Amino acid sequence: MEYRPLKIKVLEAKGLKDVNFFSTMDVYVVVTISGDPRTEQKTPVANDGGTSPKWNYSMKFNVDVALAHQNRIGLNFTLRSDRAFRDRDIGEVFVPMKELLDNAEDLKVDVIYPVRKTSGKAKGTLSFSYKFGDKFSAPPPAPKKAEEPVMAYPAMAPGAGSSTANHYPKHGGYPPPGAYPPPPAYPHQAHPGYPPQGGVYGPPSPMGYGYGYGYPQQAQQPQKKKNKFGLGLGAGLLGGLLIGDMMGDMGPMMLVMMLDLTMAWISNLFFSGLFFCVNIINRYYDISVLDFK
Repeated sequence: MEYRPLKIKVLEAKGLKDVNFFSTMDVYVVVTISGDPRTEQKTPVANDGGTSPKWNYSMKFNVDVALAHQNRIGLNFTLRSDRAFRDRDIGEVFVPMKELLDNAEDLKVDVIYPVRKTSGKAKGTLSFSYKFGDKFSAPPPAPKKAEEPVMAYPAMAPGAGSSTANHYPKHGGYPPPGAYPPPPAYPHQAHPGYPPQGGVYGPPSPMGYGYGYGYPQQAQQPQKKKNKFGLGLGAGLLGGLLIGDMMGDMGPMMLVMMLDLTMAWISNLFFSGLFFCVNIINRYYDISVLDFK
């Protein structure tokens, strides 16, 4: 199998979609060959890069020449916004490997490709340079050896028959019935004045306090109260992160709708209070709003 080393340098992006509403985006790029996780490499995070981040970060890959000429593999770039709670995809760039090979000619080439959002629409561009090295051969992967079956039972000795009766001793190997002597009889109790065993004495007294041979029970120690302050603090922090993430995902239209609802609620509260005050004045002072002359 023939391979060619591929060295690329992820340069910069421009005009990306801003997926952070309240803060500047910190963007990084994940590069793979056709999405294979074994070939995954990442650029550093461009802090405060916003919609036009820059990296100038180099990576190396080994490309299967046969698959590349058959147009079966390609470079996959995934641009993501680094966030505290959950990273969010900005867009993707897919470049067929055959297209890169046809335009390489052993020279370093700078290219620009459009970045497509998750909806499929193009938004922004990604710039990178690449160069292929000389071909080299690699042996094909060795096939895995078939696992030998595990013997569940030991093999039979040579010359042994197939019948299971041969594995057990014959009847003659055991003593015949009645060969063992009978158990000796217990001697007759010589002192009838003593009570028999277990006949008079009752069961042992239960454990407890007071007289007798029982042991006192151990006093139960009061359980310590769990401190719920740490649990509440953790829940509050998690809730704040969730709310911040949800607010970051909302678009401008959702924010405008929330502002409209808030203004409507404030106006309703203001006019309700105004009519309440006029009604109080009219009741106690017998003044009508329409009686001004």
